[in-house]
Amino acid sequence: MSDYPAIPKPTVNFNDYLKMINNPDGSVTRPIILPTTAASPDHTTRIPVLSKDVTINPDKNIWVRVFLPREERDTSPPAAGAARKLPLIVYFHGGGFVICSAADTVFHDHCAHMAAEIGAVVVSVEYRLAPEHRLPAAYEDGVEALHWIKSSGEVWVSEHADVSRCFLMGSSAGANLAYFTGIRVADSVGDLEPLKIGGLILHHPFFGGIQRTGSEVRLEKNGVLPLCATDLAWQLSLPEGVDRDHEYSNPMAKKASEHCSKIGRVGWKLLVTGCEGDLLHDRQVEFVDMLKANGVEVEAEFVRGDYHVIELFDSSKAKALFGLVKNFMA
Repeated sequence: MSDYPAIPKPTVNFNDYLKMINNPDGSVTRPIILPTTAASPDHTTRIPVLSKDVTINPDKNIWVRVFLPREERDTSPPAAGAARKLPLIVYFHGGGFVICSAADTVFHDHCAHMAAEIGAVVVSVEYRLAPEHRLPAAYEDGVEALHWIKSSGEVWVSEHADVSRCFLMGSSAGANLAYFTGIRVADSVGDLEPLKIGGLILHHPFFGGIQRTGSEVRLEKNGVLPLCATDLAWQLSLPEGVDRDHEYSNPMAKKASEHCSKIGRVGWKLLVTGCEGDLLHDRQVEFVDMLKANGVEVEAEFVRGDYHVIELFDSSKAKALFGLVKNFMA
């Protein structure tokens, strides 16, 4: 596992980037293919974090990439009580629900570094994308992944992860997915045991709404995440016939108290991170305020400047994020 590659601050033309081609069979061709990285399960190599892909549901093409710090793999399964297992992070990649994959290099590297820095088993979920599979399909896939972790017996998870110390985490749309996956299982957490969720970690969460916020107006033409891109992503991913004030996009507008009551009953805490250079900033702050007003325990970290999900591209920023996450999990 090398250090983060020298990736410049991304600047894209989303009119071209998301110009998808509808195929006769109902699928969509995405014109841009991001660089990908294959999993590295070979323990004879010298990489510090091993990874492997495991299929969950072949009919839906749902799979996970499991990341395991090498020192854990090189240690035989400990005798009962001989060593403490690692916490488990279930991670969801970003991409506005319409692009990207757990195999994309940017998310592979992020998860590998996170596993090493925090000392955790990371399970990164490949979920179905819109517009072929509009929301709540991705949320359903998140729930299916949790039930797979509970019952699969996959050796890296069963031998090295403490599933009673599980945290759901995501970046951008993946943070939205982590939140709504949590909401979906909150009323039936007993069905997931021995897996126990301790909290939700939302890294620059992707939310929207009809009424424009100050940061959306100020950063409408932002080179990393412009407003036209967020509008298009919601247009392609929300259920047919709804607007951006639907609960999936705007949890502050609808069912806020219901969602917070669910979180309160199970006692989860939340960590929300963001930055002022992200046009989603004001919605994220409003989301945090909504949680606090409804009695949810939440930690928030908003920094000056920067840009949307900068930690995926800047190793020093990522290191700071991982320190924050590690302290939160502790």
